[in-house]
Formats: sequence, structure tokens, C-alpha cells
Amino acid sequence: MTQTAPSPGFAKRYADFVARLRVPAGFVLLAAFAWFSAPTAESVLFGALLSLPGLLLRGWAAGHLRKDSTLTTSGPYAYIRNPLYAGTLIVAAGMAYAAREWPLAWIFGAVFLLVYLPAISLEEQHLRKLFPGFADYARRVPLLVPYRGRIPGKQRFAFTQYLYNREYEAAIGFLAGLAFLLVKASYFLAP
Repeated sequence: MTQTAPSPGFAKRYADFVARLRVPAGFVLLAAFAWFSAPTAESVLFGALLSLPGLLLRGWAAGHLRKDSTLTTSGPYAYIRNPLYAGTLIVAAGMAYAAREWPLAWIFGAVFLLVYLPAISLEEQHLRKLFPGFADYARRVPLLVPYRGRIPGKQRFAFTQYLYNREYEAAIGFLAGLAFLLVKASYFLAP
């Protein structure tokens, strides 16, 4: 009996479906972290320190990103094609450490593989259609993990672009998550 690979149509339909799940998946992850976490003050502090580079990476990226108007190749986009997703991975790793429940890290990993990676694929298909230079950029710049030298970019970080992209919402959410974990940690320590 021979097996056939799924048609490209299936992959596209799956990616379209899971792309719509990104926000609801975030709320499910938030609820899981709130319910199952068992933080200590030390785990929250260390988790925050682990998460901070991811939050800074996301902010740096947002200050360069001009969605659908320019192929962004400056800032972190000179090193990796998806710094916002890479930053999210780093933040999630720190928050998982802060929560002190490794199944939460596995859940996030599964969501990243099943929801975020297909969304990245869809976004890259969109960028290939929108920007003729994207294929060359994608050949020269890795997806999520920098392992080559940077490519030259022309744009500079713009705080107004950071605000326009509303990246401050990620920072606020991160701080709210840390505050929740600290409150939960102190609740567990109370006599």
C-alpha cells in the first residue's frame, strides 16, 4: 500500500485555519499558565531575566517593521526573518521557567509547532507575493535562529514605528503576567 503526501491545498487550508487560532491559543495558554503555575519569587525573577531579551528583541523588531509597505531587512531582520516570533519563543521560555511547571513549556512548544509555524509559512507566502526581493532575502537570512552574518539594512529604529505596531501591548502583557506570578508566588508562601 502506498501513501501519498497531503496536497498543497491541505497545507494551505491547515495554515489558514491555525493562523486564526493564534489569538485564541494565546488565551488558552494564558489560562493554563494562570491555573497550573507554581511560581516562587526566585523563579519569577529568574524567568523575567530570561524573558527580557525576547521582549527587547520584539521591541527592536517592531521599531523597524513597516508591515506590507516595505520589505524590512534592517535591525533584527538583518539577522533573522522572524524576530517577533523568535522573541515570543524567548519570552515564553522565561515565563515557563517562572511558572515552574515544565508541562506548560511543552504545551507552548506544541502550540508554536502546530499554530505559529504554519502562520509563519502563510506570512512568508504573502511576503513573496508582495515583495519581489523576498525570495533572495529568504535565501540569505535564516528563519528564526541567526547563524550567518547580517545583511545590510537601510532603516533605523523608530520609536514611532514601535508605537504604531503597538508592541507596547506585549510589554504590558508581559508585566501583567509577571505581576500575576508574583502575587501567586506570595499566595503560596502565605501561612
